[in-house]
Amino acid sequence: MKKIGFLVVLAFSLAFGTQVVSAQTHNIQVDLKKVGSPIQKTMYGIFFEDINYGADGGLYAEMIKNRSFEFPQSLLGWTTFGNVEVRTDGAPFTNNPHYVRLSYAGHNDKQTGMDNEGFFGIAVKQNAEYRFSVWARTNGDANSGIRIELIDPESAIFLSQKLTVDSKEWKKYQVILKSPRTETKARLRIFLTSKNSLDLEHVSLFPVDTWKGRENGLRKDLAQALYDLHPGVFRFPGGCIVEGTDLNTRYQWKNSVGPIENRKLNENRWEYTFPQRFFPDYYQSYGMGFFELFQLSEEIGAEPLPVVSCGLSCQFQNKDPKAHVAVNELDPYIQDALDLIEFANGDITTKWGKLRADMGHPASFNLKQMAVGNEQWGSLYAERLEPFVKAIRAKYPTFKIVGSSGPSSDGKDFDFGWSEMKRMKADLVDEHYYKDPQWFLANANRYDNYDRKGPKVFAGEYACHPKNRKNNFESALCEAAFMTGFERNADVVYQCTYAPLFAHVQGWQWRPDLIWFDNLRSVKSPNYYVQQLYGMNVGTNVLTTVENKLPLEGQEGIYASSALDKNKNELILKIANMSDLKKQINYEFAGLKKADRQATLTSLSSENPDVENTLDKPLNVTPKTSAMTINDKYFSFELTPKSFYVVVIKL
Repeated sequence: MKKIGFLVVLAFSLAFGTQVVSAQTHNIQVDLKKVGSPIQKTMYGIFFEDINYGADGGLYAEMIKNRSFEFPQSLLGWTTFGNVEVRTDGAPFTNNPHYVRLSYAGHNDKQTGMDNEGFFGIAVKQNAEYRFSVWARTNGDANSGIRIELIDPESAIFLSQKLTVDSKEWKKYQVILKSPRTETKARLRIFLTSKNSLDLEHVSLFPVDTWKGRENGLRKDLAQALYDLHPGVFRFPGGCIVEGTDLNTRYQWKNSVGPIENRKLNENRWEYTFPQRFFPDYYQSYGMGFFELFQLSEEIGAEPLPVVSCGLSCQFQNKDPKAHVAVNELDPYIQDALDLIEFANGDITTKWGKLRADMGHPASFNLKQMAVGNEQWGSLYAERLEPFVKAIRAKYPTFKIVGSSGPSSDGKDFDFGWSEMKRMKADLVDEHYYKDPQWFLANANRYDNYDRKGPKVFAGEYACHPKNRKNNFESALCEAAFMTGFERNADVVYQCTYAPLFAHVQGWQWRPDLIWFDNLRSVKSPNYYVQQLYGMNVGTNVLTTVENKLPLEGQEGIYASSALDKNKNELILKIANMSDLKKQINYEFAGLKKADRQATLTSLSSENPDVENTLDKPLNVTPKTSAMTINDKYFSFELTPKSFYVVVIKL
């Protein structure tokens, strides 16, 4: 990178700290002599929930919809022709009893088979390879066969390959398909090629080139985007799907582990939550279950934070107390929580530790914390959380328990939740807030006066919602300013995660979201880059950062925080300018000896607050970085209007 000198204000050392400054100049003191509170490695992380087709049709790379014919409408996602029958007798997988039988159409010029539409189409790239697999068996002594085709929207065939089924016993078959062209809206077609009938179950199509090359893998570009965030914590699987619309549709982690083919389908509560964004084909295959989520957490360098049901279904949708589990009937739910800890950490001689090992991970996932309940509130929640706390503490005394303060950022239920979390001695309290830009700017000091002796804060779901609910630059900049308050109060704020994470451009129900995608491309929002800049520049300790002895919490539009990284021997400055004016920023470092120091300055800015990054224009707002040399313990630089900067100085 080009080496450039930092702008030094003439006579700065004489004028610094005096009252003779213009309204557009800010003199900021950073104290390196008094190293402040530790900043947790988990401080900035990510939250995954299967909303907006975030899992099936998104991060989970399976390309076939309803692959095991277990949707309530057994052939939803499929178009059949000829002699096709859905059956349940003699299925190979107990949790997925449906399969299809393809039989002779009755005439040599007629055909039997089926098409799958995929998730908003099946997208393939030229020269890329795709793994087709299916469990199948013949009926009778002769071999049977199928022809696998990819067809375009006009039903023209552009890829075809045959497969012979040679056993009367259920058996897995697979072939590799290499696409001769790029097609965004293909369909998969299966033809019966023999007069002898056959049965098919668990029809699957994956890219060969998945994240880490796994057969039951994740979409590579989306997983890479998570890795590039440098997250410290990974919260999953929700969110509201933990609760379910009702108890029957809550997320049950035990259904998401074990052999892929035998994982029980679950209804996704986001299928019909928003009638104006209704998707009747939105289900959870659990193909990307808890094992895969723990594994992903490990691979992206984040500490896992699973969320389990506390026995309450969604309180917004279930006003009748009878819709929830009675307190005296919570034992199975509590046992699920204890078993999950064993699954993550247990020795391979334990029941659930052995299952983890059998799935390919003998070593512990080193789980340290768990959230019980998602966004519950009131006495209904408190009286159910308490037996979980007692049981987990009894078996795992050092394990961290995350409770909830409810869905609001303040008010009666919020205050009651916090009082109950303190009484039960929860380790962390999960706060959620989806608010407008003005709220974020006004609340950068939110944690300044929190109880330093109580539970720590986990900001588990937050995002700035502008009027148009877009991922525009304005929302990202407001979040950048607000997050300086997280860092400044690291003795209270333990960790935070933006929400939601993913959204398919054709299948979203909620926005804004951090990463948008279609079936071939993905785009990182301006909000993503804010999260990335914080995740890449965490530091180990807070440093006092003041102007006129006051923290910078919006004075004349300036928000700032600073951190020391003892491991990298770096000083990290974060500063946001929310005003429409240029700002001259003058820093003075107490305790820093005069010397030449290498530094980098990274900026995120835009003249248009409503600008977004899109699939067609993904680089509208991206960070710009330059290298520099700092020649003094004083230095200054100019902030452009509406901008966020991160300065990293080698000590």
